[in-house]
Amino acid sequence: MDYVIYILLGSALVLAMVLLKNRFLSFKAQSPTDYDGLGPQFDIREQLSGPIICEGVIYGPTGRVSSRFVADFDAEWNGNVGTMKEVFRYDSGSTQERQWTLTLGNDGSIKAEAPDVIGAGRGKQQGSAVQLNYKIKLSDDAGGHVLDTTDWMYLVENGSIMNRSQFRKFGFKVAELVATMRKKETT
Repeated sequence: MDYVIYILLGSALVLAMVLLKNRFLSFKAQSPTDYDGLGPQFDIREQLSGPIICEGVIYGPTGRVSSRFVADFDAEWNGNVGTMKEVFRYDSGSTQERQWTLTLGNDGSIKAEAPDVIGAGRGKQQGSAVQLNYKIKLSDDAGGHVLDTTDWMYLVENGSIMNRSQFRKFGFKVAELVATMRKKETT
């Protein structure tokens, strides 16, 4: 009988450690306040404006690169409401288009809407970072799954943006995206 108690106590301890790790030591544990006063100030109306080039990779659930892409973005702002059009070109030869509507609150809060986003994404810009959380529905040819997305963008000194996103299903990470974004050179 003592062994059953030890197994239950050990299981409870392991579960508690996993929950604490996920809450305090993981990608999702970041907070916009962690970046307040650090580096250049991220203003999405300025950094996500005009033509932008984006290059990135998507990692599958095993951590291996599953896809590479190059994308062209074009964003326009009217006060605190912006429209960002995205055209992705993947290494498979496929393309994808998305149009975001971004609404910036006076407190730095962000509301993000797109046709493949369920409801509205919510986030915040603070300091040198932007965080967005939303549910994205994959296309039917990609399985039609709805994934919980945590999206972080970090502004670096030269004006480039580093983007890291994690996609989860039932709490398990199923994909990760890492990309750079920078203003496109106009001639």
